[in-house]
Amino acid sequence: MKVTVVGAGNVGATCANVLAHRDFLQEVVLLDIKEGTAEGKALDTWQQAPIDYYSTKVTGVTNDYAKTANSDVVVITSGLPRKPGMSRDDLISTNANIVKSVTENVTKYSPDAIIIVVSNPLDVMTYCAFLTAKKDSNKVFGMAGILDTARYRAFLADEIGCSPKDIQAILMGGHGDTMVPLPRFTTVAGIPVTDLVAKDKLDAIIQRTKVGGGEIVNLLGTSAWYAPGAAAAQMVEAILKDEKRIFPVCAWLTGEYGLKDIYLGVPVVLGKKGIEKIIELKLDKDEQALLATSATHVKEVMDVLDNMKTPA
Repeated sequence: MKVTVVGAGNVGATCANVLAHRDFLQEVVLLDIKEGTAEGKALDTWQQAPIDYYSTKVTGVTNDYAKTANSDVVVITSGLPRKPGMSRDDLISTNANIVKSVTENVTKYSPDAIIIVVSNPLDVMTYCAFLTAKKDSNKVFGMAGILDTARYRAFLADEIGCSPKDIQAILMGGHGDTMVPLPRFTTVAGIPVTDLVAKDKLDAIIQRTKVGGGEIVNLLGTSAWYAPGAAAAQMVEAILKDEKRIFPVCAWLTGEYGLKDIYLGVPVVLGKKGIEKIIELKLDKDEQALLATSATHVKEVMDVLDNMKTPA
């Protein structure tokens, strides 16, 4: 099995490194446009193999898409990172052109590959890749919900004083300030979270989760990378091992939740065919309203992309 990660910045390099450590792939190709960057990070990861005991070979290349040929999964992390004070939506024009070019190149050499998009603004860049790839939507989707859910679970673990392993949760909607956490579907070792966390504290955690990416940008001066890279790697593993894992994923909706022709975060089953099923939760009136608001925001940015005519 072979995986390509396009973009050897912090997120892409972390994704490749995590995949290597999982030790189930023959090869991970790390590609970047900057001379030497992917090669250097790949070499560093390969030199880590005797220490951490894995056999997956990581190969770094500079803009040579022929080396990515016959990849089973391609993870696209290319694009500009956010800077302090910059919204995800500010990135749309530049990153759409980058994602379009990358998608054209990877599909040329790996026409059957499943594509996972990580580039921001996430929902819209996934849409851009879908339009460019011209393949079934179950094979083009975005990583956001796993990351957002992980942040939510981490904050809850701190508040409760328990292991994050014991927290199960789901988030829906766009990747950004309008995401929709669902406390009703959050449990701690099977216990409803509302039995363990007071409403005011839970509301504060939800709000912190919504701006979780921005919190790290303000601290570091750039976007997060450990958790996003690991989240993308987790999706790759679920697909190639055909694990049928249930994850929140940025997926193309065709009527689910009353929404159509939009990429939005929803729970899905991930397996060897990509998105094998979209799970429709029975949302209450308030939850459905929050999801509709999030969808409206995402659709507005999708319209910006459509008007740019970038993915023609």
